[in-house]
Amino acid sequence: MADAANPRERPVFVLHEHRKPRPHFDLRLEEGGALRSWAVPRGLPDDPAHDRLAVAVPDHDLEHATYTDEDKDIADSGWWELVDRTPRRFVFVLHGQSGARRYALIDTGRDWLLHLTKEQHPA
Repeated sequence: MADAANPRERPVFVLHEHRKPRPHFDLRLEEGGALRSWAVPRGLPDDPAHDRLAVAVPDHDLEHATYTDEDKDIADSGWWELVDRTPRRFVFVLHGQSGARRYALIDTGRDWLLHLTKEQHPA
């Protein structure tokens, strides 16, 4: 785990907003020297009662954490921390531009579900 006193050692996350080929978001979490990535067609969930589909896509280079172009913007970015991991689920907190939110990515065997947890990170 990264040293909380040194933010440069914290793993980064980025939420890219794409306009093409059709509007969607990509959630990217730094892990193992790359950005693990999921396409999230409807963006991050804002209600624990409504999970969002998350489709695993190929990892990206770390330089992609700051990449933008005419069809892609950064919707949010910051750092993330792992709370819990099992073979089929991991729980993490995104520390983004508007605060911290706790999510779970759940492997369904085909795709993933992105879930906003009821229990949120303390302010």
